[in-house]
Amino acid sequence: MHILVINCGSSSIKADIRDHFSGRYVAEMEIERIGQPDSLLTLNGESETLEGPLSHGDALGVALPRLLDGLSPDTPIRGVGHRVVHGGEKFSHPVRITDEVEAALDEISSLAPLHNPANLAGIRGARSVLPDVPHVAVFDTAFHATLPRRARSYALPHDITDKAGIRRYGFHGISHAYVAQKAADFLDSDLRDLRLITCHLGNGASLCAVEYGRSIETSMGMTPLEGLVMGTRAGDIDAGVLLHLQRHHGYDTEALDDLLNRKSGLAGLSGRTNDMRDILEQAAEGDEDCRMAIQVFAHRVRKYIGAYAAVMGGADAVVFTAGIGENSAILRHRIAQRLDFMGARLHEDRNREARVNRDNPVERVSTANSRCHLLAIQTDESRAIAEAASKLIMESDRLQDSRSIPVAISARHLHVQQETVEKLFGEGYQLTPRNDLSQPGQWAAEETVKVIGPRNSFPSVRILGPPRNLDQVEISRTDEFFLGIDAPVRASGDIENTPGIILEGPAGRVELKNGVICALRHIHMTPDDADYFGVQDRDIVEVAITGGERDLVFGDVLIRVSPSFALEMHIDTDEGNAANLGRGAEGTLVCTAGRATLTRRRTTYDTVTEAAE
Repeated sequence: MHILVINCGSSSIKADIRDHFSGRYVAEMEIERIGQPDSLLTLNGESETLEGPLSHGDALGVALPRLLDGLSPDTPIRGVGHRVVHGGEKFSHPVRITDEVEAALDEISSLAPLHNPANLAGIRGARSVLPDVPHVAVFDTAFHATLPRRARSYALPHDITDKAGIRRYGFHGISHAYVAQKAADFLDSDLRDLRLITCHLGNGASLCAVEYGRSIETSMGMTPLEGLVMGTRAGDIDAGVLLHLQRHHGYDTEALDDLLNRKSGLAGLSGRTNDMRDILEQAAEGDEDCRMAIQVFAHRVRKYIGAYAAVMGGADAVVFTAGIGENSAILRHRIAQRLDFMGARLHEDRNREARVNRDNPVERVSTANSRCHLLAIQTDESRAIAEAASKLIMESDRLQDSRSIPVAISARHLHVQQETVEKLFGEGYQLTPRNDLSQPGQWAAEETVKVIGPRNSFPSVRILGPPRNLDQVEISRTDEFFLGIDAPVRASGDIENTPGIILEGPAGRVELKNGVICALRHIHMTPDDADYFGVQDRDIVEVAITGGERDLVFGDVLIRVSPSFALEMHIDTDEGNAANLGRGAEGTLVCTAGRATLTRRRTTYDTVTEAAE
């Protein structure tokens, strides 16, 4: 399968054709100086001037047929993947481009005025040249759609943020996701078992905290201006500075935009250039402004690394990528200083000698005894876009049937060890089964205990049996605030770095040091079900419930596969109330492009499961 990947910037177009299965480049093209009198076309290493000025659409109309004409007859283009910087609230996953999608992208262009209009122009130009193949939009913001509300929210009044659509989106998501997976592969680990800090350091720069395969924090916000010092962008700045410049120094909106986006960052600090290579040379020759630019850049990156380590309770690896991260041993050295508290220790010789490229995309630059690995990884956004586009195309080509899935609503409950049972109810005590649950071998016990939090308590929380090898309390978000604790959203059994709580039974109290979670919504299924739906154990899918009184999309639904499971989706009481679901809800799951769609089959349900778990 050959995929054409197009990345339209504000003044340039990059395009290449990839063999999806091998990742091999078949052809490459770049057009620079779009909009200027003479654009420069480089096609498979050969350069020439195009008479202009040309728009993005005009440039593609001229150059794209030439790229395609150079292909052999056995290299048909199966689809086109387009990088789109901002997906807004509407797009949190790759989508096949239609006229309706084009119109929706046009509506959100104001969120990224330097990028999205160019992306959209490239889409329209490519669709006119290749109207008969599927085109797929892959979004820089999509990987960060998993940001929890606490990470994506600004501390502004809701009536303002809701009306204006103000929230943190994050960018460079294609790169962050790609290098996170590369790091997991290199470490011979499942990405969903790792805590990673990925550092995309180039002319545009951002950090991302990747916890168990999901973006949970990132340094860029609603726009690419927030966060790190960048080539020409200021990054984090006190908003009061902007008000001061506006009130007392005559800056209007346009002047502030120009200052923050084009005249700040490394260019502003150095007073010379935004190119880190030139800044390093000038600093070595004694230029104090360039030295300050390097120090501020490295300090800001190190500060964010420390913050994200705190957010995740540690890190298994720090990844350096993009132009500076991949190629500057000096900046990696400066940034990695004083990260010993994380167990991250730089190996100076490895760092100096590290060279990452297509043939050698990953280098370890940490010492052998580092608890936290330091890695330099070559990013490849083009390949990531090609993979996302080909996956969507292949899965949309596959006609799938539907299969009924019961939906269980889980009230707050406990799983406890036998040792804990005896501390709560007396030595030798055995739990008494009350009723069977839908999952084979599981049951609700007659016994309940009091759950005591820092603020409030619940008098009768039911224990589920049989006893397990750990103590775990599963609550909803509403319960979390009532009890006064901060419980993370986790898969069952993942209780590291979770808060504790007090359990009180008739024979005594037990103070749990950890174990309180808000359970990640999930679907239990057998291996046969997994084959049917085209998913694997621990995949994360999205679920849309439609056709009833209220349509709702559930993101981050965990797939759990075991021969001992019965097919069923589990959500908590808050989510069930939000979706207006009661006991006996039933639906069908249809997998499309890595997402799962759960469609309500009818508005009046038959009872299909005891929804106690």
